[in-house]
Amino acid sequence: MKDLIEIRWHGRGGQGAKTASLLLADAAFNTGKYIQGFPEYGPERMGAPITAYNRIGNKPITVHSNIYEPDFVVVVDDTLLEAVNVTAGLKEDGAIIINTTKDDEYLKSKLNNYKGSIYKIDARSISEEALGKYFPNTPMLASIVAISQIMSKEDFLKDMVASFKHKFAKKPEVIEGNMKALEMAWDQIIKVV
Repeated sequence: MKDLIEIRWHGRGGQGAKTASLLLADAAFNTGKYIQGFPEYGPERMGAPITAYNRIGNKPITVHSNIYEPDFVVVVDDTLLEAVNVTAGLKEDGAIIINTTKDDEYLKSKLNNYKGSIYKIDARSISEEALGKYFPNTPMLASIVAISQIMSKEDFLKDMVASFKHKFAKKPEVIEGNMKALEMAWDQIIKVV
């Protein structure tokens, strides 16, 4: 991992992009990294576009602003490709990962000729199979960890099971499904370019 990795999340209110960015920050912190995880809201309503951010570093982080030139972008809802310039400032040696089943040519056409790596994953199918409902943030969380290599799969899964036990203390029945979604997502990422 580089000394500092910056990640920008694009989602819609209620899809869990903010939660995923905070879970990623916690997991990175628990593996000895310096972290920041924070959301940026527009109109605060269900379904409205939201942006969340992560900074993860090997050294103390002294920058406290939004992220304008991310190394990685996570798009939790592919309808945002029509509404938001998700590649704005995205470094060409970085990558974007999109929750989508759209074909590769469509994705390339919506990404402003982005020259870096493009990945996609069907977070809907994964979450519906593993959780019985559509919660795209869990598969998207695993996919960004896999692509960015912030931590090993083993460290990530170990930390997430502990995190889920805490987060879902009153609903322990959802822990197994969330862990299954993380593991499935890790292996179902498709590289477009």
